[in-house]
Amino acid sequence: MLKRITNSYKKYHNTNYNLNIAIVILNWNGVKLLEKFLPAVTAYSKEATVYVADNASSDSSVTFIKTNYPEVKVVINSENGGYAKGYNDALQHIEADVYCLLNSDVEVTENWLQPVISLFNSDKKISAVQPKILDQKSPKLFEYAGAGGGFIDFLGYPYCRGRMFDYLETDRGQYNDTIPIFWASGACLFIRSKTFHELGGFDEDFFAHQEEIDLCWRIFNRGEKIYYSGNATVYHVGGATLNSLSPKKTYLNFRNSLFSILKNAPKNYLPLIIISRLILDGIAGIKFLLELKPKHTLAILKAHMGFYTKFMTMYRKRSKQHNTSYYTKKSIVWDYFILGKKS
Repeated sequence: MLKRITNSYKKYHNTNYNLNIAIVILNWNGVKLLEKFLPAVTAYSKEATVYVADNASSDSSVTFIKTNYPEVKVVINSENGGYAKGYNDALQHIEADVYCLLNSDVEVTENWLQPVISLFNSDKKISAVQPKILDQKSPKLFEYAGAGGGFIDFLGYPYCRGRMFDYLETDRGQYNDTIPIFWASGACLFIRSKTFHELGGFDEDFFAHQEEIDLCWRIFNRGEKIYYSGNATVYHVGGATLNSLSPKKTYLNFRNSLFSILKNAPKNYLPLIIISRLILDGIAGIKFLLELKPKHTLAILKAHMGFYTKFMTMYRKRSKQHNTSYYTKKSIVWDYFILGKKS
């Protein structure tokens, strides 16, 4: 078991351990990941109760946990409903003030929980928190899924401090701060249970990918806060469930991004955003074709068909409140591809 201590960790004199924290690891046939990363979770999470939510695995995951980690509680789902349904089903059986939804391929570090607990105790309007997320395979780099905190541009393109599109920054301590963000990564998402259940949890029509952005947008629309804590660090492998080059992941990302916009963007912006995104998606499809990746072009076409098929279903789910100040950049696409801004 690797031991990484967050160098930037500071002692919080006002830390209050009265919050009941449940760390919930969603697992599907991931016994190898559990063998590698569960030791650190149990060693460094004494302030919390650790659960594994098993998505009807066919491997030896459950036996491994019960044999080697009797202190870890197991919730067994009846089917593999993906990330969204998997957590929705499991969290119905877990009582806590705050859930930490932790990917099975995340390596936690010593003292990773205290800064997060302190944040929740500091402000009741903080509903979700994300730690700094670095690449487990290249520890000096930020990791794609979350990095130094998530934001979104006017057209609904998500990006992170430390990660814009496929460009990853080196961690030089530039994001060792604590700031409000727009979305927190599903790889390591702390969320108040009250907020999660009041909002109906994750949207199961997403299956996997970007459902945390949709949930955070709904949190934002009702006037609650999402924070990033640069004093807490985890390391994420990434791509353990769906490879980053998988056409299935391309399909889910493009379709689910459109779903999230349709559900949450302000009504007066909606037609412009949707039309612009469909055009830009088409350009992305042509780019994939020129790169000799026709399966990804086909995945985008299928994503659009999936979007059209469920258009009215998603439109009926629209939030009653919409905050027009959701975006921090007008166009990340313009900044990145035209102006060359990569950090």
